[in-house]
Amino acid sequence: MKLIVCIKQVPNTTEIKIDPVTNTLVREGVESILNPFDAYAVEEAVRLKEAHGGKVIAISMGPPQVEETLREAVSLGVDEIILLSDRRFAGADTWATSLTLAAAIRKIGDYDLILTGQQAIDGDTAQVGPGIATHLKIPQTCFVRKIEEIGDGQAIVQRLMEDGYDRVQMKLPGLISVVKEINNPRLPSLRGKRNARSAELIVWNADDLEVDEKDVGLNGSPTQVLRIFTPTHDKLTEKFEGDLDEAVEKIVSQLHQLTK
Repeated sequence: MKLIVCIKQVPNTTEIKIDPVTNTLVREGVESILNPFDAYAVEEAVRLKEAHGGKVIAISMGPPQVEETLREAVSLGVDEIILLSDRRFAGADTWATSLTLAAAIRKIGDYDLILTGQQAIDGDTAQVGPGIATHLKIPQTCFVRKIEEIGDGQAIVQRLMEDGYDRVQMKLPGLISVVKEINNPRLPSLRGKRNARSAELIVWNADDLEVDEKDVGLNGSPTQVLRIFTPTHDKLTEKFEGDLDEAVEKIVSQLHQLTK
């Protein structure tokens, strides 16, 4: 079984910086971590490999510093790591990001299942996983809390809902995005850390993926951030003093005024 897990390196939530010109996140020189939701996708992929055999390939798009996060994935049980790094990928929205990742997955080829975290903490869109499936024209199931069965070209999974879960049968190859209820991620082992240091890192750019420059990065992003600002919260307060009955009448009268 060949499993592909898409992971993202995100800024530590206490170190977020915005480029005032492009209105995109500044990632270079900022402390970064493995997107917490992606840790569950990595763990589930490794568990599937341990149960059914095969290998796990982790891919990520970003600047060279993302190598650190990919090697962390190796320490958790991933077998191969691929970095998609090119200045032409910079500033990508969810559409351009999913298109680039889909191109890399096509280049890998012959896969059974793609796993992603439910969303990234720096964007919270939950759009990249479904976007990849759309570009690849494969089945997808989002917010998966459990994989019940997998094999013979299909999988049966539980999709988390507000009032319980749906039981979904899907054809493979396909894509699932997982929620944190699916497992408890392991800590890196000593052997895993040794493997992480020696693992070969494959780096692909836009030419390697055979994607047009106009379709990736900022150029290929149909949505762009026009303005970023800190919202202000204005509170209007009024204090009622005096006799209790009079204060109640004033409050009721004020409420009537507000509801007109």
